Amino acid sequence: MTGPRYTPLAQSLPATVPFVGPETQERERGTPFAARLGANENIFGPSPKAVEAMGAAAAEIWKYGDAQSHDLARALAAHHGITPDHIMVGEGIDGLLGYLVRLLIAPGDAVVTSLGAYPTFNYHAAGFGGVIQTVPYKDDREDFAALFARAAEVDAKIVYLANPDNPMGSWHKGADIAAALDRLPEGCLLLLDEAYVECAPDGTAAPISADDLRVVRMRTFSKAYGMAGARVGYAIGHPELIAAFNKVRNHFGMNRAAQAGALAALQDQGWLAQVLAQIGGARDRIADIAAANGLTALPSATNFVAIDCGQDGAFAKAVLDGLVDQGIFVRMPFAEPQNRCIRVSCGPEAELDAFAAALPRALAAAQTA
Repeated sequence: MTGPRYTPLAQSLPATVPFVGPETQERERGTPFAARLGANENIFGPSPKAVEAMGAAAAEIWKYGDAQSHDLARALAAHHGITPDHIMVGEGIDGLLGYLVRLLIAPGDAVVTSLGAYPTFNYHAAGFGGVIQTVPYKDDREDFAALFARAAEVDAKIVYLANPDNPMGSWHKGADIAAALDRLPEGCLLLLDEAYVECAPDGTAAPISADDLRVVRMRTFSKAYGMAGARVGYAIGHPELIAAFNKVRNHFGMNRAAQAGALAALQDQGWLAQVLAQIGGARDRIADIAAANGLTALPSATNFVAIDCGQDGAFAKAVLDGLVDQGIFVRMPFAEPQNRCIRVSCGPEAELDAFAAALPRALAAAQTA
């Protein structure tokens, strides 16, 4: 037996994933986490109306989901004041990233992103043979001017920019990004990841027409709407680009319950407002916990807070390990100098109380390591 004949590209790739999930870590530890503050899930939960809708849809889960996500796409279009042909619903932003890269990137094509930015984009780009070019953060923010300049240098087909950013929680005014679009080189698409935009200050969403062929925006129900496990995201873009997704997407990738839940969540903006207030309170609490331990919380426009541990990445990793040893699941940036931080998701008081109790011990252990 010779086994499967993998492509040279597949043979060249590492058998790794962008993130090691908390469940994997719990199995390795042999015990569950006491506080799950590392995956930027919305621990405050989804709208009860979304839960009810998913429960009702479960009775018909024997049916495939609507391949067009017709009702959800039309509701999203109305929500954004655009037409349904500007919307593509998919299996979270992660799934849509894979489809977009498959549409645009052939082996050897260049893409540009920030060093240390959301790694799933890189994972998909590498999987289709893309050549990943990076630029450093500037003042803990993604530097869109430098990203656009590098794209021109390497003839990139995609520039990835998250606003607000993961993992730092920083953000740009949307108007500044829109004003810089003329610097984007011809034939390059700006992939604007707005996963956290509902959590951000007014003016963060870029005032860019959905008909602008230079830009595709991606949003999700995983963060502010509290539906990470349902895997519902959507792209906003020119109808020509949106229609192209149909060439490569999994047409039955959206399950019926997730579609129903997302539609109900979108229609319950009152619940969203309540959750956003809770996220704001949790950000303040995390900043207070950091300050009480002599650390600095970075300003955040997301549902998490990056905490500057004041030393290098090795020290921050020791702090993270000390928290994990106490059952507190958090994560950290993986590139210098942002890896001097740990990243803590917003959560209810009980979860943050557990973090507050564990942090002094984790810091003490890291200082003596």
